[in-house]
Amino acid sequence: MTLKEVNGSSGSGLRILIVGAGIGGLTAAIALRQQGHHVQLFERSRLANEVGAAIHLSPNANGVLLRLGVDATKFGAVETELLREYTPDGKPVHVAPIKEHASLWRHRWLLVHRAHFHEGLKEAAQGPGKGRPAILHKASKVVDVDPHKATVTLENGEVIEGDVLIGADGVHSLTRTKLSNKAPYSSGKNAFRFLITRQQALDDPETNSIARDFGAVDMWDSSDRRVVIYPCSNNELLNFVCIHPDSLTAIDAQGDSYNQQIGKDTLLEVFKDFNPQVRKLLEKADPQTLKLWPLLDMDELPSWVEDRMAVLGDAVHPFLPYRASGGAMAIEDGVSLGVMLSSDITPDQVPERLKLYEKARHERATIVQQMTRDSATLIPQERVQAMVGYIYGYDEFDHSTQLLRKHQWSQNPHMYWRQPIVFGPMPGPRQDHYGNDRALKSLESTFTTASIKFKTSRTLLENLFPSDRYSFISPASVARASFSQTTLNGMDWLGGGGYRHIGLYIHGVQYKKENGEVLKGTYMPILFESLADPIVSGREELGMPKLYTAIDLHERNNSFRLQTSWQGAVWGHFELEDLEDQDPAADKGTIGGEDDDGILVYRYMPKVGKNFKGEAEAEYPIFVPHANESKVVPSKVTRLRRTKNAKVEIDGLGWDALPTLHHVVSRLAEIPIDEVIDAKITEGRGVPDVSSAMRIE
Repeated sequence: MTLKEVNGSSGSGLRILIVGAGIGGLTAAIALRQQGHHVQLFERSRLANEVGAAIHLSPNANGVLLRLGVDATKFGAVETELLREYTPDGKPVHVAPIKEHASLWRHRWLLVHRAHFHEGLKEAAQGPGKGRPAILHKASKVVDVDPHKATVTLENGEVIEGDVLIGADGVHSLTRTKLSNKAPYSSGKNAFRFLITRQQALDDPETNSIARDFGAVDMWDSSDRRVVIYPCSNNELLNFVCIHPDSLTAIDAQGDSYNQQIGKDTLLEVFKDFNPQVRKLLEKADPQTLKLWPLLDMDELPSWVEDRMAVLGDAVHPFLPYRASGGAMAIEDGVSLGVMLSSDITPDQVPERLKLYEKARHERATIVQQMTRDSATLIPQERVQAMVGYIYGYDEFDHSTQLLRKHQWSQNPHMYWRQPIVFGPMPGPRQDHYGNDRALKSLESTFTTASIKFKTSRTLLENLFPSDRYSFISPASVARASFSQTTLNGMDWLGGGGYRHIGLYIHGVQYKKENGEVLKGTYMPILFESLADPIVSGREELGMPKLYTAIDLHERNNSFRLQTSWQGAVWGHFELEDLEDQDPAADKGTIGGEDDDGILVYRYMPKVGKNFKGEAEAEYPIFVPHANESKVVPSKVTRLRRTKNAKVEIDGLGWDALPTLHHVVSRLAEIPIDEVIDAKITEGRGVPDVSSAMRIE
């Protein structure tokens, strides 16, 4: 029996077999069904609801789940609002108001009941939605797999054939045995886990203070033991994880190592020296639902992939629970597979794409895995913050998408690369987008600039940096950028005429030179202009990343609207309404803000000649210092208007509509506008000629 027979279709899309229907397997199924593939999952259990645990959905995990259409708050997830750490005897060590610092992350840090979350993932994989619903086979034990034929063999002898085989079968993985003989081993710790109702804690005067605050994560930590309590299920339940040396509790080697029952007396004995308030909470555990969980570790596998098979989640990188990232890394694995196995993939491309998945995930998962090991002991708060920044400030969809783009670009090394290179190979008059060949100082000049500044994704914007020497100054996953449009008039070098331009400006960026010196500024990956002359001169003389677009304005007393287009194909709408005049002295007229010493751009010019296609004639960073520009031609702001009512709409259209711009505009359309934080119209006199532009290296 083949997947095509099971799905009743022989149409487009790969036949994908997933062994295991846990968090990672279901996330992969959701991502892959949305790519149009035929997905089947084989789960050995009957998926009876788990009653003994909750799970963290850190911002990096929650963000990619929302992109897949999975909103965990719809099935009881609660937001983390407060983190409190104590010594075993109850003395406060550290209190972090998580919700107050939530602006650092694009998405919320959630706490969800594992069973409810699992049900939500199953519904997203099997229910209505984009792509074909995945088929879930319960009580279907897989006894063998073939990575080269992409087949699974069930316990009843049935063999199912696919195009891709994914091992999501947990820490005791069968699929992993086809890659390595490495096996999980005890980390030296076990953990009790159980749930009680919040009301049980509230009704007890001795424990009431722990349960009062919604969204609070509480932790009591000694050198070898740890008790962690946090809420789930709409703040109605409290989840307990109690970590301790495995020498104090025994695991039944013949049983289910993740759900072993154990007497409550053992729990109380292990934590007998902890704060009386903690012990009183532990006494509320229901002996029927109290579980013992071994904390397993495993050495790094030499490979995650073999031909048409890849493994994910605990099957390849089991995590200790100290940074609450085991589920998050499995989710990121599934999302990455969904990106790499894109809707246009052919079966012969599967092995190379699975290798690309491994490239995307291996380093990050390995680093986070080591962070969890390091966190088993008490570590300085500064290091904890660095770990949290690395884990939370990330978007795997954006990362994997960029990696796939670079891979696809590399398939044709003879494609032309022109400014701005961060958007990929650029079509032109001598080559299509598939790589196929085809036969004076204005002192009295005026400017009017309309700008809309907004919060957005750092990871996505980092994909527009031309090299790793460019980085954000702030570690937050929230970045700030602006679309800024300027109308210039009275330009003497244009015979008194003018033109318009609009660009994307990424704020808070730094460039680290080879000698260690750091330049801070606003990075401009693209500037569209409405006239060929400044485009050509700016590209060739200044290294500016300029392209053509038509820019049309419609202005009234308190509104300003503009649209951008190419040959009648409108791709951008920018609106500022309810404008109000302010003191022009309050605005410096520069695009950025604090830490903005100038404009950072990147020069790239191709070599000329058939023998040099794909090679650069010139490639280096450029900096335009504001201070130097103001000395050349000082600008004066004569009018300033601001509004809180502004919006941006960008449509990537297609190659037919935008034959020379689609590769750029489609990327601009991906930029999320999380929140508009400033919108203004600045008018003034004096336009610098950008003669201060300098080569950095």
